[in-house]
Amino acid sequence: MKFGINLFPTIGPADKSAVDHFDDALRLAVLAEELGFHHVKTVEHYFFDYGGYSPDPVTFLAAAAARTRRIRLVTGAVIPAFTHPVKLAGQLAMLDNLSHGRLDVGFARGFLPDEFAAFGIPMDESRERFEEGVEACERLWAGEDVVFSGRFHRFGPVTLLPRPAQRPYPKVLVAASITPESCAAAGRAGRGLMLVPSINKPERTREMIDLYRRSRAEAGHDPDAGEVHLSYSSYLHEDAGTARERGRRYSAYTNAKMVEAVSAWAHTRSGDYDGYQRIVAKVNSANFDKQVDEGKALVGSPEQVRAQLRQVREWYGDCTVSLQVISGNMPYEESARTMRLFAREVMPGFTVPEPGTAQAADAGAAPASPASASGTVLTG
Repeated sequence: MKFGINLFPTIGPADKSAVDHFDDALRLAVLAEELGFHHVKTVEHYFFDYGGYSPDPVTFLAAAAARTRRIRLVTGAVIPAFTHPVKLAGQLAMLDNLSHGRLDVGFARGFLPDEFAAFGIPMDESRERFEEGVEACERLWAGEDVVFSGRFHRFGPVTLLPRPAQRPYPKVLVAASITPESCAAAGRAGRGLMLVPSINKPERTREMIDLYRRSRAEAGHDPDAGEVHLSYSSYLHEDAGTARERGRRYSAYTNAKMVEAVSAWAHTRSGDYDGYQRIVAKVNSANFDKQVDEGKALVGSPEQVRAQLRQVREWYGDCTVSLQVISGNMPYEESARTMRLFAREVMPGFTVPEPGTAQAADAGAAPASPASASGTVLTG
């Protein structure tokens, strides 16, 4: 398994200035590299305390690239519907060069009605705009004298500069939420997959990952080569009770921010977002303790989190896990403690061990079967 951090802000000016937020987030990115984490990831959102301090993940990751040398940089994710593909492909290719080829590109459709309204884009176009935008970026990265003729964008012949540092282009991942077809499409295209397990029952998440891997194989791609990213709200403390109490407090804070951001779904309907009209009720009914108990958040002492991860691996295989370590206006010191405890006492048991070692024995311990789960996403 591989582990990284997801810097998804759930704060606004009343909580912390943007200057202080970015200073702290960049310190965490540097710390993540020092501790041996695989990646740092951030999101694209607008306007709300839920994600709004990160309208452009490329800008933040460029700053992180300048301060690090090894760690992967992941957009988690950029939204093609909001940016012309020539501009987006150029920004990402530039970041890939600035980071010396450390970029992995996650794309998402977006899901907040107020964001689409601000850009003047109908939500019923989101799926087509997403598919067209990703295809256009891949063609611009890989080819020369590219001529593109889509429903929303026409251009060419053009040759993108700079070319990506990674050839033919960086690893591409696709964010999915509740729609199995999104997982199947990512598999058929040979792309990676990004999921937030807290929004589905474990059985449902496993079905979506299995469908993704099966679709990769049926399309002629190596099913084991497709990277699956899972993002989990995370809080570790030496004392299990303290971890649960503080994690609950930060989760409640984050949920309050999310309620505001998704409130427009109470009066929004779109054929591209079947079932999303229920998201407001789901966020309002979220139960933190139930989510932790059902393996939808990584919260507790290092020993407890090791057990939670063994369960995750049993359910979903050797995935790439992103720890959401800043949710709910968490102070820098607490985020850093979670990362240090995880790196020192959890991560070694799940990195690739030598056969016959104590790490291999610990990594092979069998976890419990998935429990029936309900609730909604805490962050992400």
